[in-house]
Amino acid sequence: MTTPVHAGPVRSRTERLDALPLSPRHRRMLGASGIGWALDAMDVGLVSFVIAALAVHWDLTAGERSLIASVGFAGMAIGAVLGGLLADRIGRRQVFALTLLVYGLATGASALSTGLVMLVALRFVVGLGLGAELPVASTLMSEFAPKRIRGRVIVWLEAFWALGWILAALIGTLVVAGSDAGWRWALLIGAVPAVYALVIRWRMPESVRYLESRGRHAEAEATVRALEESAGVPAPTAAESAAAGGPAAGTASRGGESIWSAALRGRTAALWIVWFCVNLAYYGAFIWIPTLLVDRGFDLTRSFTFTLIITLAQLPGYAVSSWLIEVIGRRWTLGTFLVGSAGSAIAFGLADAPGTIILTGCLLSFFNLGAWGALYAISPEVYPTTVRGTGSGAAAGFGRLASIIAPIMVPLVVAASGVAAAFAVIAAAFAIGAAAAFALPEQRGRALVE
Repeated sequence: MTTPVHAGPVRSRTERLDALPLSPRHRRMLGASGIGWALDAMDVGLVSFVIAALAVHWDLTAGERSLIASVGFAGMAIGAVLGGLLADRIGRRQVFALTLLVYGLATGASALSTGLVMLVALRFVVGLGLGAELPVASTLMSEFAPKRIRGRVIVWLEAFWALGWILAALIGTLVVAGSDAGWRWALLIGAVPAVYALVIRWRMPESVRYLESRGRHAEAEATVRALEESAGVPAPTAAESAAAGGPAAGTASRGGESIWSAALRGRTAALWIVWFCVNLAYYGAFIWIPTLLVDRGFDLTRSFTFTLIITLAQLPGYAVSSWLIEVIGRRWTLGTFLVGSAGSAIAFGLADAPGTIILTGCLLSFFNLGAWGALYAISPEVYPTTVRGTGSGAAAGFGRLASIIAPIMVPLVVAASGVAAAFAVIAAAFAIGAAAAFALPEQRGRALVE
């Protein structure tokens, strides 16, 4: 027999949310957010294949290839900051849907590009939407997930990134490499999020914590009740519902606080360092893997096939991360996976045979994406509700500065000192990020700060 979650002392709505089991409604929300996340990853992944193809079809220089990659990340940097600010002002759900619509339409339009200038301009718009969506989606799911498995739920959400990259690798192998116009068809496929945005807008509920911060208590109560009904939890009494507003017991309200206030500046600085280092390393490596393989003498089809195999290793990386994050905590999971990423990057840079390239690439993929899952889990947790979207978005935006630098940096280092040197720089970034991770607060099993 189910024991009412609200039995005993009156619980706030956020406490009722935290006490719930993972219900079918939670799973539907995770799936809806995750599909959007996967479509984002598909777009980012497709760019690496499109760049490799256009290097052949348009005879692009190294600088032009870097420009295509970096301009999208410039848009992502601005989009992440704006998206976080908007999420704290107009709501998580609305921003999530709007960003999917923006980047989906721009991706479809980029398939019609007649030259480099048009493609670069549209890639910037794509970046605006993509950069805003990721931190907002993780913030929304973090505010709904029960506290005892919150980290695991966000790693599961981030695991959809691997599905998107796998889809991008399949499209790259089967579509982009199939004909001279294959890259155009691939980008048209990337327009799917424009349609999916409509589904998100109408089916995703708004964050209960956001609604309460805006005084919309009736909407907040309706959303909590829908989740309780999905979990088979009886409705609270009228008196309990009337008393359910306000922050959770024992949780201080910190409304209006800046992410650079005395209480938050240390965690903000540490989080920004981790985001910067992980972006520099990740995009320095994965955006260029298909092109570096082509430069090593592999044709497009074989290069894309190798990349597909390497991408598949992301899935077990997420699986292990999602287990560890609720066992050893956020900091140790993030730090461990970043150290593993550093070692794998060095090994990949030294690999020269097909077998070792695939093996070390799979290890890099395993550790790096496991680290990403932990990073997205911890980012919303370190801030109170009123600045949670702003804090997550600002950290992601600062990290995107590194993703602008990385596509330009890697070809320069490769040209000057070789592939091994480029991956040594990537390994150093992972190591610095691992050190900064241990300056973040450990939030395993704790309620979100209101």
